Amino acid sequence: MSYQTQRFQFGLGPGMTQMVKTLILVNIGVYVIQNLFITFFEIDFNGLFGLVPVYFLYNLFIWQIVTYLFLHGPILHILINMLILWIFGVDLEREWGAKAFLKYYFICGIGAGLIQILFNMLFFPENQSIPIIGASGAIYGVILAFALMYPERELTFLVFFVLPVRIKAKYLAMVLAGISLFSGVFGTDNAVAHFAHLGGMLVGLLYLKFDWQMYSVAAHYQKRRETKQIIQKAKKRQKEDEIRAEMDAILDKINEVGYDNLTEQEQAALRRASRYLNEEL
Repeated sequence: MSYQTQRFQFGLGPGMTQMVKTLILVNIGVYVIQNLFITFFEIDFNGLFGLVPVYFLYNLFIWQIVTYLFLHGPILHILINMLILWIFGVDLEREWGAKAFLKYYFICGIGAGLIQILFNMLFFPENQSIPIIGASGAIYGVILAFALMYPERELTFLVFFVLPVRIKAKYLAMVLAGISLFSGVFGTDNAVAHFAHLGGMLVGLLYLKFDWQMYSVAAHYQKRRETKQIIQKAKKRQKEDEIRAEMDAILDKINEVGYDNLTEQEQAALRRASRYLNEEL
C-alpha cells in the first residue's frame, strides 16, 4: 500500500487515463440516449435498464445489475459522478492498470446494487418497484480505494465554490460514509440509494483487503517455493560433487592398477555414477 502525504488540489489533473476517459464517454453517451428515448419515444428506459428489484429478482432482468450503472437522473447527477471519477480514478488507474481498475469499478457497482436490493427487501419493500440508477455505488468504491491507497493525502476543494476546505483522503471517505449511513437510516428521500453508496464502499473494502491478503499469501508461498528450489539445487550440486569426487578417485585407481583390479563395490559405484550423470545431462 502506498502512503502519500502531498497535498492535492481538486481539479482535472495533468491528464485523463484511458479507462477513466472511456467510462466517462460511455456514461455521457448512454445519458444522451436515455434522455432521447424517454423524451421522444416515451419508452420506460429506466424501467428496462435501471435496476428494478422486482424485475431483477422475479423477471430475471439480470442485465440490469450492470446497465443501471450507466443511467443517471438530473444532469447534476452525472456531472458530479463523472467529475469524482476523473478526480479520484486517474491515480488508481495509473497505480493498478486499466484492466484492474475497470474490474474493481464493476465489482463495486454490482455489489452496491445487490446490497441496495437487499436493504429494499428487508426494510423498504415499498421501493421494490423503483428503478435504481447511477454510478454512485461504483464511485463511492473508487473514493474508498483512493482513501486506502493515499490515506494521508490532503484534498482541497471549495464549499459552495467559495469556502476552501482541506481534508485528508481517509477522513473524506469517513465523512461520506457517515452521511450516507445517516441519510439511509433517518432520511426520507427515496430518490437517493444511500445504501448503494455504502454498499460500494463495503464491497470495495472487502475486495481490496481480500485481494491484498491473497497477494500476501501468494507472495509467501512463492517465496517458499523459491527457497525450496534453491535448497533442492544446492543438494543436487552437493550430490553431484560427491559423485564426481568418488569417480575421480576410482578413475585414478584405474590409471594406476587398471579396471580389472577394481573391487565389485567400486565397479558398481562407477556404473551408478555414470548412469546418474548421463540422466542429468
